[in-house]
Amino acid sequence: MTSIRHFPATHPLPDWRNFGVMLRVLLGVNLLAGLAALLQSPDLAGWAAHYVELAAVVEPLLLIGLALLSLLRELLWRLPLRLGQLCVLALAGGLTAIFFGYAAALALADMGSLMRHVVLAIAAAGMLLAYFELRSRAISPVLTEARLAALNARIRPHFLFNSLNAVLSLIRARPQQAEEALESLSDLFRAAMRDPGEMVSIADEIALSRQYLALETLRLGERLAVDWKIGAISMDLPIPPLILQPLLENAVYHGIEPSAEGGTVSVIIDRKGDELHIAITNPTVGQAQHAAGNQIALTNIRDRLALYYDLEARLEIETGDNRYEVRITLPCQRRKPSPLR
Repeated sequence: MTSIRHFPATHPLPDWRNFGVMLRVLLGVNLLAGLAALLQSPDLAGWAAHYVELAAVVEPLLLIGLALLSLLRELLWRLPLRLGQLCVLALAGGLTAIFFGYAAALALADMGSLMRHVVLAIAAAGMLLAYFELRSRAISPVLTEARLAALNARIRPHFLFNSLNAVLSLIRARPQQAEEALESLSDLFRAAMRDPGEMVSIADEIALSRQYLALETLRLGERLAVDWKIGAISMDLPIPPLILQPLLENAVYHGIEPSAEGGTVSVIIDRKGDELHIAITNPTVGQAQHAAGNQIALTNIRDRLALYYDLEARLEIETGDNRYEVRITLPCQRRKPSPLR
């Protein structure tokens, strides 16, 4: 079982292939370069020109360094934390020394300033590593799982009351189906009460969603139709729990139930490259889905995706032509779990 404890956001040595990590490194280094240019410029008028000169040196080193760190990611993760951080500092200093040595050989730089630039590069790398370590402590496993539990708790009351209403409608008219529905409801709550910090397989999430839709079909009958389109994906692919079910609940309660004719909820799950794409579409009656309950669920899922994936996951909404679509994009490749350090 993959756990949030092993994700880049909660580990002091970052995932250099993560888009959020790369963005923070780029912004951090350029901010330091801007401050250095400001300190070295005699006046504000010459700051921009001096910053451009620094950027011409810093940017190639930074991009090469990020590329090498991405290639060495697995090796660095297997090292003890402090040794891994030391390797990152050595890489920053070594690249700077090679770059300025080459420039000096071409008479483009002064070798006398080599040590100063190496020290500055190591200092900048050290500040970034300290930032990522402090960030990982701020998003500690205990705090993260507590936040996830609180976020998941927002879903469960809706999950409970809506499902119980579906079962209650069957007790007198179809007691056998009501009993089966209660068994399904028991399975659903068992899944909903699992550790919110643990990932689940896409197969389990689809099974949970099918059970929920089966309960709603008992209540709504032929008014509810579901069109599943699942591409060639690995059913073992890990995703955060309770991603599909809340979106399907919104589709049913805000799209199908208000309509006397009902409608079809479309669920498309497919993989494109290293990304998993999920799209859930439902018809709308009158205005688009702006109800408070719908927005709470969407905010809930967006917040949980940020905790799990940082900036690599996306949740997008598209409305129009009496349709409402929610699209989620998740990265398929996650790092392998490793022991806590």
